[in-house]
Amino acid sequence: MYPIHRNRRLRTNDSIRSLVRETTISPNDFMFPMFIAEGTNVEIPIPSMPGIFRRSVDLTVKEVKELWSLGIKAVNIYVKVDDKLKDNTGKEAWNPNGLMQQAIKAIKDAVPGMIVMPDVALDPYSVYGHDGIVENGEIINDATVDALTLMSVSHAAAGADFVAPSDMMDGRVLAIRKALEESGYHNVGIMSYSAKYASSFYGPFRDALDSAPGFGDKKTYQMDYANRIEAIKEALDDVAEGADIVMVKPGIAYLDIVREVKNAVNVPVSVYQVSGEYAMVKAAAERGWLDHDKIMIEQLHCIKRAGADLISTYFAKEAAIILNK
Repeated sequence: MYPIHRNRRLRTNDSIRSLVRETTISPNDFMFPMFIAEGTNVEIPIPSMPGIFRRSVDLTVKEVKELWSLGIKAVNIYVKVDDKLKDNTGKEAWNPNGLMQQAIKAIKDAVPGMIVMPDVALDPYSVYGHDGIVENGEIINDATVDALTLMSVSHAAAGADFVAPSDMMDGRVLAIRKALEESGYHNVGIMSYSAKYASSFYGPFRDALDSAPGFGDKKTYQMDYANRIEAIKEALDDVAEGADIVMVKPGIAYLDIVREVKNAVNVPVSVYQVSGEYAMVKAAAERGWLDHDKIMIEQLHCIKRAGADLISTYFAKEAAIILNK
């Protein structure tokens, strides 16, 4: 009781605050999402995501080398697929010479230690912009899962360290795990987007990949943002099916879910600080309403404090530069 205990003693100066700080972040906590484009020497800015680009494989490799030098050890990669390659089967997704497969190989050849986690979902390959195969206006589950297993095995064959199914189809983690085992990829992990909500925070991402749904929305497979218990169930189901890491997406607006999932599972929890969350900070900072770097570092601490073991964030490079100082 006061005055025997004065809590402010532990806040007296920066040195003592640093000594007793409960949560710390470093570049080891970050994954950097990257967008891949066809061609050579291509760098296309994404207007709704200042500082983020779609890059061809050669420039992606250059960027990966810089990330590695900053201490960032993992990348999530997404591809912008040419419209002429899109259909309702997603078959380009498991083309061994496809853009994703080329990117995986090039990154692993250039920086073998970089952990490469390619996205597993059909929306970049779908003529409808949905994460699965469409039949009579419905996104069908089981045929989509079959396609996702083919996609995952092709990523493993190209050299991926983890596959990252973001589609939210039922049973896909178990099907992917079985397919990887049967194909001899015993050490390729699965980072499952377990609690992926049907969120309006994804808008800039869909600009980046031109992957907005051509009809309807994604609410029949992504989660209702009003739900909490459902997220725990989804995460536990994915762990039982063989997920090595489970993800909560989005980040800042869903930190209660991060903590719930962290308390429930016995595997690492990742959090995706998504494009809309990134864009809001950038926009406010450009107007002088917020201090960009202070908000960025504070938000990353908050995500880690909530229970994240690793954070997929578009701020990874900027944050690493600051933390390394």
